[in-house]
Amino acid sequence: MKYIHTLYTLAGLALTLTVGSCSLDRSPLDKLSRDVVWSNPDNAEVVLTGIYRGNAVYSGPEYAPSDWWSYGGLVFMEFASDNLYDRRNANSNFYKISSGQLVSTNGFIGNYWRNSYSKIGRCNEFLSNATTLPESAAKTRLIAEARFLRAAQYFYLSQYFHDVPLITSVLSREEANQAPLNSKKEVVDFVIKELRESAAALPRQSEISNADKGHASKQAALAFLGRTLMAEERWAEAAEVYKQIIDLGDNDLAPSYPDLFLAKGENSSEIIFAFQYLEGQAGNAIMQHSYPAKDGGWCIINVPASLFEAYQFTDGTDFSYDSPLYDPTDLGANRDPRLKYTILYNGAQFKGSPYISHPDSDSRDKVMGGQTTQTGFLIRKYLDEEYSGPLSLYGGDIPVIRYAEVLLSYLESKMEADGSVSQKLLDETINKVRKRPGVDMPAITATSADELRPILRNERRVELACEGIRYWDILRWKIADQVLVGDIYGAPFPGATRTRYKNNQPDPYSRWYVGTRNFRTPQDYKWPIPQSEQDINPNLRKSK
Repeated sequence: MKYIHTLYTLAGLALTLTVGSCSLDRSPLDKLSRDVVWSNPDNAEVVLTGIYRGNAVYSGPEYAPSDWWSYGGLVFMEFASDNLYDRRNANSNFYKISSGQLVSTNGFIGNYWRNSYSKIGRCNEFLSNATTLPESAAKTRLIAEARFLRAAQYFYLSQYFHDVPLITSVLSREEANQAPLNSKKEVVDFVIKELRESAAALPRQSEISNADKGHASKQAALAFLGRTLMAEERWAEAAEVYKQIIDLGDNDLAPSYPDLFLAKGENSSEIIFAFQYLEGQAGNAIMQHSYPAKDGGWCIINVPASLFEAYQFTDGTDFSYDSPLYDPTDLGANRDPRLKYTILYNGAQFKGSPYISHPDSDSRDKVMGGQTTQTGFLIRKYLDEEYSGPLSLYGGDIPVIRYAEVLLSYLESKMEADGSVSQKLLDETINKVRKRPGVDMPAITATSADELRPILRNERRVELACEGIRYWDILRWKIADQVLVGDIYGAPFPGATRTRYKNNQPDPYSRWYVGTRNFRTPQDYKWPIPQSEQDINPNLRKSK
């Protein structure tokens, strides 16, 4: 049973005290008295359930990010990267984040900020009251979970906003509105400490019962700790943390890659942490946003050519339109199978009929035919062809961290720490990922860091595509100003009568021209604090 089974009891139990100017509201505990709540671990666990949920949208389309982990906050973050393209074009606030239009009035960065501090405020109040619970293993676990949740929020804030207020206790509105900025280093140091101590107190994944599915485990805390250390380029420490997860032995790769992103695969040990949904009651609408028009979808999640071109051929060679293995009539032929699992392309079968995006067709899904794909590609990952219920109430969870990421991150950390790796380590990490049943790509043999680095980075891109990590990766690798500058192209349509070229100059590969990005350096590497928050608290204007 998922943790959101208690969702509908939260109105009476969840604590909603948040921080200062960040949507400060205080709602009374109108079902049970405070003394009753904080004398019983079961009641406290219901409150914690509400903190996991935060302000996330359930049971309907998410039009703006409501949580770092909801589908609209995590998957849609890929719109800011070179992996996805928002069908709403330049009107999308995600597009503006990485196309030279990032400003402090961007509504989506405001959402992330407010939702983070709302969840932090709830964690702070939970922790201030949980000390009164009777001493027990349950109390220790609940406190560790709240610290994990708070640290995760500060992880995201530190990665994108850098300098932010570090608030670890319950504040009055007046105090919050005068909170000073803390440096990114101070925030990151806090995150590392909290995650280390949370990991020590949390149960390992194999010890979490089905009734507690969705709660944080030791591995979840360690995985976020590993991410934090990688971002700080503390490679040796990150490698040690990832090795702890591997050595625990609770996780393994699932035998089916596409099933990991559907409801039937959500119990796989490969999924270390996921955001929970429940079909029909607290479902997500990712399929409403993503389905082709022919199947009742809105075609929001488009894929650019750059992701399509990142998938190798089945012989392990890099993709090229000039290769004899390239088949313009079947774009998935001779390609890494993960392409077919991730991208819906012209002619591919979906829901019993072909998806047709060809510009010369009379298909409802033809490229730029209205509310259809703007690139000729749609996402396929997360789309359950067997599902027959309302597209806005699907119950599939959204994976936040998978074991495949742990293996690739461990390899990256060892590579950067040591300068080279062994073939044995390659086989235990990247090649294990590539040899998954249904993928079965050739083994990687490059062992020097200089040779392996681009290979590993591309592997992360295709393995973790559309999972909300690419934008973070290109920021921490400091390559956003390379990959997010220039023209955006879509699918190739050789021989098409209806074309779209830049300045009427044909593309040599007959790709559909979409638009242009212009990521600015250094300013776009750091999000500005929302203007509405700066207007309330002058201390927030001091961020550099």
